[in-house]
Amino acid sequence: MRFGPAGYPQGSKTPKEGLDITRDLGLDALEVEFVRGARISPEKAAEVGQMARDRNIRLSCHAPYFISFNSEKDETREKSIQWVMDTVRAAHNMGAYLIVIHAASYGKTPETATSSVIDGLNKCKDIMDDEGIKDVILGIETMGKKGQWGTLKEISEVMDSVQGAHPILDVAHVHARNGGFLKTEKDMKDLTDEFFSLSGDIAHFHISCIKYGDKGEISHLPLEFKDPDLQLLANVLRDTKKDCNFICESPLQEKDAVVFKAMF
Repeated sequence: MRFGPAGYPQGSKTPKEGLDITRDLGLDALEVEFVRGARISPEKAAEVGQMARDRNIRLSCHAPYFISFNSEKDETREKSIQWVMDTVRAAHNMGAYLIVIHAASYGKTPETATSSVIDGLNKCKDIMDDEGIKDVILGIETMGKKGQWGTLKEISEVMDSVQGAHPILDVAHVHARNGGFLKTEKDMKDLTDEFFSLSGDIAHFHISCIKYGDKGEISHLPLEFKDPDLQLLANVLRDTKKDCNFICESPLQEKDAVVFKAMF
């Protein structure tokens, strides 16, 4: 199992500082946040990747938030392919094994969302194949707002048509989307069993607590809020043989990554 923060730890001014802090905290994973755009040169990406390998830190990357394969605007759909590919190339250059994608909202045409995601990601896969990029997984995140596309069932439908795509389980998002339903170890086990059947060799998790309402997710919260109680997740997974990668998205990302690791 690996644990780490979403983004470089607070207070770090350079990737090296961030990776050093991550290592010194006893963490061994980090998700590079390209949520406003993957603007990094191949040379810089390679440098960051080497620093991470030197510190035994597994890297992943988060793609821009403004991706929307089900947009009413053709321009946004086309740009979404570009945003994914910018992130894929950055991940490839730094040796990150996976990128995380917020794929779509339902918008005015929820019936087209899954097919639109399949179409967009297959176009990305075609470009990846043309460029010889075979080492980056297209990770599709489970989403927390009811107006956003991205349940495990929907993601599994995409996987049937897009080679190399896998789900990212954001536990808090699923909790919020379903009205706070993760209350027992059985609830957690049922969820992780479903996820593991789809996750591939490495099960990539996002963890935090969450504030939610009738429409699902409102905001992420520190683990001390215990909604959901992530000790339940740790109890369920403590003896698993699955390779798990836990990225903490709480407002206290690196501190709570340490807290969650200690739960095991």
